[in-house]
Amino acid sequence: MSDLATSSTELDAAMDRYRVELTGYCYRMLGSSFDAEDAVQDTYVRAWRAYKKFEGRSSLRSWLYRIATNVCLDLLKAGNRRARPMDLSAPQHQASAVLSERPEVTWLEPVPDGRVLPQTADPAEMALAKESVRLAFVAALQHLPAKQRAVLILREVLAWKAEEVAELLETSVAAVNSALQRARATLAGQALRPGDPADPLDAEQAKLLEQYLSAFEAYDITRLTALLHEDAVLSMPPYDLWLRGHEDIAAWHLNQGIGCKGSRLVPTTANGLPAFGQYRRREDGRPGHVPWALQVLEISDGRIVGLNAFLDTARWFPLFGLPEQLDETREAQ
Repeated sequence: MSDLATSSTELDAAMDRYRVELTGYCYRMLGSSFDAEDAVQDTYVRAWRAYKKFEGRSSLRSWLYRIATNVCLDLLKAGNRRARPMDLSAPQHQASAVLSERPEVTWLEPVPDGRVLPQTADPAEMALAKESVRLAFVAALQHLPAKQRAVLILREVLAWKAEEVAELLETSVAAVNSALQRARATLAGQALRPGDPADPLDAEQAKLLEQYLSAFEAYDITRLTALLHEDAVLSMPPYDLWLRGHEDIAAWHLNQGIGCKGSRLVPTTANGLPAFGQYRRREDGRPGHVPWALQVLEISDGRIVGLNAFLDTARWFPLFGLPEQLDETREAQ
């Protein structure tokens, strides 16, 4: 089909082909799954309004990316950047840990894989796509000025040519190359740790996740911490608290976090990473379990390096299609 749609139905279908990749682009730019969805919706509204002026001199895909980039740049003008607890403060120790809540707009948000990762039959291409949405990488992107962020994503993640990026941003190739060099230098200073993306065909990772699920549901903290790197971190947005190392993570689970004992976990994926919906026992003593956290695990070299517990379950569980509760029937399955 030509990029020039001849009817509203054709235009809707043509634009919908790009929804997932555009959402992934906006997510990397904004660090928020909900803001990314809104940005894509705004992109489509603007595209509809301006479509009569689209003459097909560029592809529909390039035109939509131009609009999406402008939408994201407008949203980023306020200067706010999404962060992780590790970006904002030093680690605390369990014995003196204080839970301090920050506003929702502070935090880098998790996102379901299906919302941002287009399906591809190429394993290498899928691995690269997952790497580019993992929490650590998207958090590092937030340290870049908005236009540098756009240049790096378009060039390094989406493999656009410098000439294409220059045309999209209405600048020169030299300016694009300069922005890319500065962006690379900034990311190099973030010391990103190589990560292992979620891979259901990886037998070692499957074994690790089975061991984690078993240890957590049994609340065997000795077994659980044996699965962690020595410098693993635990964070719990919307609180800015984070802990590092076996001793503090274990002590937290056995003291402030003891209410998690008896939890049940439901597997999912987020940001190209293994994840679990965590359900705690009802506080009223009735049978069943209710949502407590979306756990996103970061894995490197076969060990867990990050336990990210996103506690705003009213936002995350519906987004990830997780059950509103676990009753006895579901738990017995």
